[in-house]
Amino acid sequence: MASISKDPGGKRRILFVDPLDKRRRHAVRLGKVSQRIAETVKLKIESLVVAKASGHSVDAETALWVANLPDDFADRLSRVGLVEPRKAREVHTLASFLDSYIASRSDVKGSTATVYGHTRRCLVEHFGKDASLTSITAGDADKFRLWLADKKEGQGLAANTVRRRCGIAKQFFRAALRSKLISENPFADLKGLTIKANRERFHFISREVATKVLDACPDTQWRLIFALSRYGGLRCPSEHLALTWGDVDWEKGLLHVTSPKTAHHEGKESRIIPLFPELRRELDAVWAAYDEENATDRVHLITRYRDSNANLRSQLLRIIARAGVAPWPKLFHNLRSTRETELAEEFPIHVVCDWLGNTQAIAARHYLQVTDEHYQAAQKEAQSPLAEDGTGKQDDSPAEEKTVVLSCFPGNTDAVNTCIMGDEGLEPPTSTV
Repeated sequence: MASISKDPGGKRRILFVDPLDKRRRHAVRLGKVSQRIAETVKLKIESLVVAKASGHSVDAETALWVANLPDDFADRLSRVGLVEPRKAREVHTLASFLDSYIASRSDVKGSTATVYGHTRRCLVEHFGKDASLTSITAGDADKFRLWLADKKEGQGLAANTVRRRCGIAKQFFRAALRSKLISENPFADLKGLTIKANRERFHFISREVATKVLDACPDTQWRLIFALSRYGGLRCPSEHLALTWGDVDWEKGLLHVTSPKTAHHEGKESRIIPLFPELRRELDAVWAAYDEENATDRVHLITRYRDSNANLRSQLLRIIARAGVAPWPKLFHNLRSTRETELAEEFPIHVVCDWLGNTQAIAARHYLQVTDEHYQAAQKEAQSPLAEDGTGKQDDSPAEEKTVVLSCFPGNTDAVNTCIMGDEGLEPPTSTV
C-alpha cells in the first residue's frame, strides 16, 4: 500500500497511491532518518490511507501520533490529503492555563479555591510561569513530587500534603487534556495520591480535659463552638456558622446540621443529630446571653467570629493555654474524631456515621481511635478467671463424675442410665486401642 524510497544522502520518503484517485501518486519526504523510523511512519501513513479510503476515523493510536506531530510534518500530510489542515496552535503557558482554569471553577467553595491556589503556586515555582503545557513530561511530574517533599531544596511538605497537591495537579492537567491542549496527562501515572490517616497525630480529648477548656472559654458563644465540635462532632467552622435557631428542634431534641462540605453529594446536604445534653446546656446559655446583650441577630447560633478572617484555631490555642492543658495536634479534627470514637462505644456504627456525616470506611480510616481505655478493658477481661467451659464458675466435682454418657441400648426409651466413660471414649474398641 505504501513503500519507502531512498534518496541520496540517507534521505527517505514514503510513496503511496491516493485512495480516492488511483491515478495520483503522492510522496511524503522524511528527510534523513533511519530505516526503523521510516518503517514506523510508513505504518502510520498506511493507517491514514485506509481510514480515508473507508471514510472512517483513524484508530486512537494513530490519532495520538498525528496530534503529537510537529507542525511542519503535519502540514506535509495535510498537503497530500491525509489529515485536516492544522490551525495555528496557541501556545498555552502553565501560568496562563492554571489561572484561566481556576477562574472558571466558580462551582467550588472558597476553601477549595484556596487549595487550588497552593498547588498553582507550587507548579509555577517548580516549572516556571512561562513553561509550555506540552513541555511537561511524566518524568517531570515524578520530579515535582520529589521536590514537594524535599526538605532541603524543595518545599518540605508532609506526605499527605504532597499527595493532595499532586492529585490536584493531576486534575489540572486532566482538564487540559480534555480541552485538547495537550496529548497526554504527565501526572496520569502517579499512584498513591489518596490521603492517608496519620495515626501518630490522633489524640483523644477526654471529658476532663474538655471541661477545663470549656471553663476557660471567654464567652458563651465560644463555649458553644467548642461543645459543637467535641460533643456534636461538627466540622468547624463551616457547619458551626451555618447553624440557625430554626435548625434547633427543642421539642424533639434534634439539631439539623447543614453540611457545606458534602452538599455536592446527593442526599448529603444535611443531617440530623440528637440534641445531646452537653449541647442543650450550651444552647440555653447562648440564648439567655442574647437577652442580656439585647442581640439583634437572632438568626444564627454563632453571631460572633463569622468574619472569614477570624482564625478560630489560633483563638482555641490561646483558650487551651489558659485552661492549663497541653495542646493536641489537629485541634478541631481530633475533637470530631473523639466524639465519633465515643459514640461508637454506645451506638451501632451506621447510626454514628449518619450523625457525623461520613461513611464507615472514612470513619475507620480517619476518625475512629484506639484509646488507652480499650487496652485497659482488654487487660481487665484477660485477668478475670474463667472456668474451662467459659462460664466463670468452678466445677469441684470428682473427675470420674464429670463425664456422663447416655445409655443407647436399642429400644430402651423408658430410662436413662449413666456410666463412666473409659479411656476408649465413645468409639468402640479397635485392635489398636
